[in-house]
Amino acid sequence: MKFSETKLPGVFLISIEPHEDERGFFARAFCKKEFGDMGLCTDFVQCDLSFNRKRGTLRGMHFQKHPYEEVKVVSCMKGAIYDVVLDIRKDSATYGEWVAAELTEENHQMFYIPKGLAHGFQALTDDSLVYYQMGQFYTPSSGSGVRYDDPRFEIRWPVEQKIVSEKDQNWGAWQA
Repeated sequence: MKFSETKLPGVFLISIEPHEDERGFFARAFCKKEFGDMGLCTDFVQCDLSFNRKRGTLRGMHFQKHPYEEVKVVSCMKGAIYDVVLDIRKDSATYGEWVAAELTEENHQMFYIPKGLAHGFQALTDDSLVYYQMGQFYTPSSGSGVRYDDPRFEIRWPVEQKIVSEKDQNWGAWQA
């Protein structure tokens, strides 16, 4: 695996190294030793799936509050998504900044998202399937979010027609 740190400290874009032949390919998508050597979480307690029927579906920007902050490794198993990570760590030099990557079934890339950041994505294709490895159990009472179109952050979503849940539309303006 290749780990490329983004402008947000601790956020990595991970690329697999496929070994291909006429049958297809084989690649490692997680290795406790490689993740550990990078100082990343190696204890994943839950894996989640998000299926998105329609292009433009937007989920986010989500996070869990202290003491249930989550580490996430996010990949797109089918279709394509525009994946966004927003730094909401108040003591971070990149507080309020965001990074994005297109994760697709073809490029097999993953985002490693440490604790204290908000995450969301927009489906770029119909029938996209997103896979999450989680470093913390989901705790509904700790769940929170940042409005996906909060003008403070100016996140640029690629698909104009957005399908957004009522919950995600109702997150208030970010309180610093």
